[in-house]
Amino acid sequence: MACLPAGMAQAPAPASAPIQSVTVPYVRAPVDKSYRKMLAGVARFERDHAFAPAASLRFRLLPRLPATTMEGVSLRIAGERISVPLALDADHRFALPHNAEAEREDAAVLANRRADSLTWRAAIHSPGVAQGTRRLGDLRLECRVGIEAGLVSNSSPIFGWLSDALGSADQVCTSADGNYLFFADRPVFSVTVRHGARADVLPFSMLYAGGRLTAADLRFCDCQVLLDRSYYAPIFDPAWPDDSIVEFAYIQDAPVAAP
Repeated sequence: MACLPAGMAQAPAPASAPIQSVTVPYVRAPVDKSYRKMLAGVARFERDHAFAPAASLRFRLLPRLPATTMEGVSLRIAGERISVPLALDADHRFALPHNAEAEREDAAVLANRRADSLTWRAAIHSPGVAQGTRRLGDLRLECRVGIEAGLVSNSSPIFGWLSDALGSADQVCTSADGNYLFFADRPVFSVTVRHGARADVLPFSMLYAGGRLTAADLRFCDCQVLLDRSYYAPIFDPAWPDDSIVEFAYIQDAPVAAP
């Protein structure tokens, strides 16, 4: 260390410039889907459009966990050099555009939510179907698109369609063991399938994810917060034509038993 002449004090070090901080919003482990796989779902819709010839295709985001808030959800296609925002309607539905660059980059479809906080489904609705009902052909096509697009994220062996024996949309959606879950708009009391003079009330085993999920199993199901809205439909049964109607009786509308 150099010595200073007597009476000369060492000059103070110059003050460093203030460090500017930048806050970057980031969600750890965001919900994401493969853009290429979702495009494969779009292609499946076009290939099997005969199930619902008058319908168009949209995708829908639904809550998976009790703590999930849908307010402020945003969605984008994100690749290495591309970011394309997707518009969500009031029901959190969106159309998926084709973007050649995003496809080349093997982009993802990202929501600003944490992993396992959202459920994804295809949303296919033929015009003229009464509110509180669904058309069976629409549901058949939703299943095929949903499996092809990789939307469902159940991860427990209790869901048989995850096994090697049921690995494709054709297998899942045509098998009685396919276990593809649909969600009604409100908690369901009962579900009836109707075509002409025939009407069958679905058994309890086709409601509430089969009515056999334990608390330990429920965390693996993307129906966690939607369990009371979940149902299976006889999409595998050719005896029910595509124009069959699925009717819902909702819990809040159910008759109250006399004391």
